[in-house]
Amino acid sequence: MKWINITEGDQVKELIAQSNEKAVIIFKHSPRCHISKFALRNFEASFTNPTDVACYLVDVVNNRLESMEVKEALQVQHESPQLLIVSGGKAVYNTSHESIDGADTDKLLLRL
Repeated sequence: MKWINITEGDQVKELIAQSNEKAVIIFKHSPRCHISKFALRNFEASFTNPTDVACYLVDVVNNRLESMEVKEALQVQHESPQLLIVSGGKAVYNTSHESIDGADTDKLLLRL
């Protein structure tokens, strides 16, 4: 799976603008958390990306400011692990922890 790492605040604004043309995914991940590692691994194993969306990954430990910028820009509660689908400049789907599922994400993207 090809992830685009969010390491600068400008990327958050850019991906939100990009979502006006095509949905994007943001995965907020903590490399220190076993639950987050498990959720990321399971997501990668089951997500086929049927609509070829850009997939962004933000490390909530090493890129905390960018993680908080995602939270504020999209008006979502911060969680980790957390999966967001952004479309039309807003979070249209938000889930976390064991509820993150690649197959469900595939189905949601096909309906956008």
